[in-house]
Amino acid sequence: MKEKNHIKIALVQMNCEKGEIDRNLHLMEEYIVAGQEQGVDIVCFPEMNITGYINPFQLPQAVLTLDHRAIHQVVKYSELYSMCVVAGFVEHNPMGKPFINQFIAHNGKLLGFYRKITIKDEEADWFAPGDQQPVFSVLGVTVGLSVCADIDDPNIFNEYADQGASIVLESAAPGLYGEQESRNWLSGFNWWRSNCMEKLGRYAAEESLYIGVSTQAGSTIDEDFPGGGYLFNPRGECTAESGEWMEGVLYVQIPI
Repeated sequence: MKEKNHIKIALVQMNCEKGEIDRNLHLMEEYIVAGQEQGVDIVCFPEMNITGYINPFQLPQAVLTLDHRAIHQVVKYSELYSMCVVAGFVEHNPMGKPFINQFIAHNGKLLGFYRKITIKDEEADWFAPGDQQPVFSVLGVTVGLSVCADIDDPNIFNEYADQGASIVLESAAPGLYGEQESRNWLSGFNWWRSNCMEKLGRYAAEESLYIGVSTQAGSTIDEDFPGGGYLFNPRGECTAESGEWMEGVLYVQIPI
């Protein structure tokens, strides 16, 4: 068999209803099955895609532990479909406010997790920041995880590069401002896109990283999300993008 010279990644722009864990797991499996048919090695889901972007005080039943059945189910998906899965949820913190957790599973094992470090604005009332930046070995490649507002902190990407990461997967759920009834989707999409282009493009070039982006998309019960999938190469160029704010998948290949 010819040795693989690339990793294929699915960057999923998913609609993640708040608190609808079983519904979100079902959608995840559909995306994973589609990815398997495309020969995907890693599938990356948005921030909090399992629980939705919840206010943990309004939906405490959707605040999960790492031992929750939903997390076990995603780990099983990684074995059943022979795919590395990156997914997110709101994690119970016995010492205080919950964490925003993005975890990685492969071959039926939980490889580990990253707790979002950059907690600010409204999130500071709801969530506690993490303080660790682990990296993970997947198919011989070192991968780091970042979450949404981490895009504002170049030190996070510098730290991953210092640890030998060649890929960082940025999972996001930047809620759009304004009333849902009068939502300007295009302006919201363009706002998030310009943030990614300016900041992630710069970090990719400065740190010689590939950076992939997966963003929540569409309307939930009380909030909208802009979508947008992107891949930046180590020269800082955006080599692939989804081009719209709709749900869907951006399939990309990274040489190894």
